[in-house]
Amino acid sequence: MKADQTVTLNLPATADYVDIVRLNLYGIASKMGFSYEDIEDMKVAVSEACNNSVLYAYGQEGGLVEVVFGVTREELTITVKDEGVSFSLPGNEPSDTAPTLHDKDLHDVEIGGLGFYLMQALMDDVSVASESGKGTQVILTKRLTRSEEKV
Repeated sequence: MKADQTVTLNLPATADYVDIVRLNLYGIASKMGFSYEDIEDMKVAVSEACNNSVLYAYGQEGGLVEVVFGVTREELTITVKDEGVSFSLPGNEPSDTAPTLHDKDLHDVEIGGLGFYLMQALMDDVSVASESGKGTQVILTKRLTRSEEKV
């Protein structure tokens, strides 16, 4: 669904700036009418996505993380994108969707796998895309339920 409005942040890929993303998310989601619980869930999910970029994309070099909030009447889409080194998703196969933990023991899950599992559990839709080893894009979507809409 195409966003009616977008807010874009371009931030250094350091842990110090993840709080800025969370604060912007809180402001946007509050104005849209999301419940406190849904906002807290989204904050955890977007933190996981940002932390993946901070921890794995650029190594010690530093770089930028772009976060785009796409707002419609029915949903909020948060895209976290970096131009760093892409990482292998659990199972090492290329994927355009986030991995799941189905049929795996906890000790068989690679680093990062639990973060994606958490994102899937907290958001309505999660997708992950990587372009030929350079850059990763995580798209998180949360739909606004009718009972949560502002009157």
